[in-house]
Amino acid sequence: MRKLDRKLLRDLSQLKGQSIAIAMVIAAGIAVFVMSMCAYVSMKGGQQRFYRDFAFADIFAEAKRCPEPLLERIGQISGVATAEGRLVFDVLLIVSGMQEPGTAKLISLPESGDQKLNRLHITRGRMPESDRTGEVAVSEMFAEAHGIVPGDEVSTVINGRLQQLRIVGIALSPEFVIQIQGGGGLPDKKRYGIFWMSQRQMEAAFDMSGAFNSVTLKLAYGANPQQVMTHLDQLMEPYGSVGAYDRDENVSHQFVNDELLQLRTMATIAPAIFLSVAAFLLNIVVSRIIAQQREQIAALKAFGYSNFEVGMHYLDLVLLIAIGGMLLGTFFGIWMAANLTEMYQEFYKFPVLSLMIDRMSVLLALLLTTLVALLGTWHAVRKSITLPPAEAMRPEPPPTYRPTLIERFFPTELLPAALRMVIRNVQRKPVKSAASVLGISMAVAVLIVGSFSLDALQYLIDFQFRMAQRQDLSLGFVEPATSSVIYELSHLPGVLESETTRGVAARIRFQQRSKRVGIAGLIPNPQLFRLLDDQENVVQVPERGIMLNSALADILGAEVGDLVSVEVLEDERPKLDLEVTALVNEFGGLNAYMNKQELHEALQESQVATGAFLRVDQNLLDTVYQELKIRPGIANVTIKMTAIKSFMETIAENMLTMRSFNIFFAVVIAIGVVYNCARISLSEQSRDLATMRVMGFNNMEVSTILLGEIGLFTLVALPLGCLLGYLLAWAMVLGLATENYRIPLVVNNTTFAFACTIVLAATFVSGVIVQRRIRKLDLVSALKTRD
Repeated sequence: MRKLDRKLLRDLSQLKGQSIAIAMVIAAGIAVFVMSMCAYVSMKGGQQRFYRDFAFADIFAEAKRCPEPLLERIGQISGVATAEGRLVFDVLLIVSGMQEPGTAKLISLPESGDQKLNRLHITRGRMPESDRTGEVAVSEMFAEAHGIVPGDEVSTVINGRLQQLRIVGIALSPEFVIQIQGGGGLPDKKRYGIFWMSQRQMEAAFDMSGAFNSVTLKLAYGANPQQVMTHLDQLMEPYGSVGAYDRDENVSHQFVNDELLQLRTMATIAPAIFLSVAAFLLNIVVSRIIAQQREQIAALKAFGYSNFEVGMHYLDLVLLIAIGGMLLGTFFGIWMAANLTEMYQEFYKFPVLSLMIDRMSVLLALLLTTLVALLGTWHAVRKSITLPPAEAMRPEPPPTYRPTLIERFFPTELLPAALRMVIRNVQRKPVKSAASVLGISMAVAVLIVGSFSLDALQYLIDFQFRMAQRQDLSLGFVEPATSSVIYELSHLPGVLESETTRGVAARIRFQQRSKRVGIAGLIPNPQLFRLLDDQENVVQVPERGIMLNSALADILGAEVGDLVSVEVLEDERPKLDLEVTALVNEFGGLNAYMNKQELHEALQESQVATGAFLRVDQNLLDTVYQELKIRPGIANVTIKMTAIKSFMETIAENMLTMRSFNIFFAVVIAIGVVYNCARISLSEQSRDLATMRVMGFNNMEVSTILLGEIGLFTLVALPLGCLLGYLLAWAMVLGLATENYRIPLVVNNTTFAFACTIVLAATFVSGVIVQRRIRKLDLVSALKTRD
């Protein structure tokens, strides 16, 4: 072993505590990076394989009733490789053991059994057979929620008749990787299921012989999706089409892509924080080592070692620490990615979702670690290279002692001597002090970013589903309901209050931008489905004009007072020019609202409704459920509180897991920064502290000098960390905003207090460790001078 290598090992042995702390900080950053990228690659790979192997469609369109010959004309559109028609209906679902009604989306299967697009992957059982009445396949997510196995039965209300369905297969579909009922916005695997039935049986059940109401397309390579959708709309418009859309508007696809976006964001923000802190720690440690080893550097050069060899010796020290942290972080990140991938399999149903180790990410982690190590220590190493031997043999010039800025303006003679020493030490090294404060504040910021999601989620649920949407049940009708049906519903036993809504599909244009959305017509002054602004004030439904939620307004670039063009995609397809009268604050979807009466006038129709909101007596819920189950005109029922409960139960475990990781990483940063700063200060002040001990100061008094400096850094860092955490949370909110959902920027005082408490606890642990070293301080060695 070379002599420099032996010296390297001795230096590492003396710095083992600091080296481990720095390596842990690097490991934390690399772990988050590797976890995010491996989980991203695993999920992206699972998505692409599923879409490719089971022919996920590119274009979708729905209508009321299209004749079968139209499908041939659709297939002849330039750019269309495959076209497949089908029947799709929502029906009420009755499951044994579930009191409340559910919703089933029935989708037809071709008689040949050979699906061209959106093919099923049967995980258990078999495909339904057309000559066996009532056979269906059911989505795996719904089956798992109810413990359904092939051979079980459920009941549905199909076209006004109660029908038993016998489940013969459990299936997965690329169209429904995650199950979210249209308009619900929240996954509810217990009360919403996808069922596949033979085409012949659905034609008979819904009186749709020789017709289809949904079409899916696969595009040829290089085809223009927008042109294809334009031609498709022209063909299907006479049959009640509400406009074609591509897979980017498929709810399941959107949610998967949103999750992928979140992983990419995590792979950027967290590693940047951790590796920046690591670079700072490496810089102060190496700078102090070089300052302490000036004589050794001079001796090495005097014995013939070149500047390059001396410089590489210290770079080797840095790289050993950094690469050790990188390896630890890589293994830990892969372990976390495996757990995260397993957790994703519970929410996103792919045939195969196995961990894929992204080798490129591991190589990039090595590159990032090396780069951070070199950038963080290059200035200090360069100083060792350029230091002439003769100068290195002399001790560093003593610092200039003069009154500090604080002492000039404040009567510091009233302060204890220990506190004056702390203030002087801090002010004489402003760069190191500022960097130490920034490092500790980063620990606070990481805790806030990792914990504020719980605050945001709770506020989102309260705002969206308690302050704004105050109904208990939301109903969707098979066809627009007349006033007599609405009257009958409002007088059901247990119904305390009801409101109706008229929903239509529309395309809203402003200048060169347009978006296909749903417009909900609301009654004046609604009490169950209220609209709120960003200050939580109620937005009144105007007699004329249109209201946009803020996300839709941002996409269109429209503001209050602007005139937008609205093309209704139903019935006579009227075109309206409407003034934007208000912006509505919502955290899910892209929605527009207008006065229900104005919408009736535009459509030239009577007072019909496509949905209703009900507030019910909680003691009579079961009675209401039973009444709704036998109503043939009801297509779906959304129970708000059960959907929220299911959603909260689904994500609670995930959020607690991620919060635990964030707490661990923040503690690593806090201990790493505090412990290293304390050790460096102990090394720099060991002579002064030893002198105080010889003069008669006890251990506690001596420790006060050093620990007071750490405490001062921490106290200054706490408010700064809270501010940085809030800013990082704001950046994350912007980075994760999608069309499906937005995260509100809400950070409660309890979250700030939690973050500060954890960092104070980490500081206390670091202080205890350093105080033990002070008690073991070798006074003789510390008092030796270099003459």
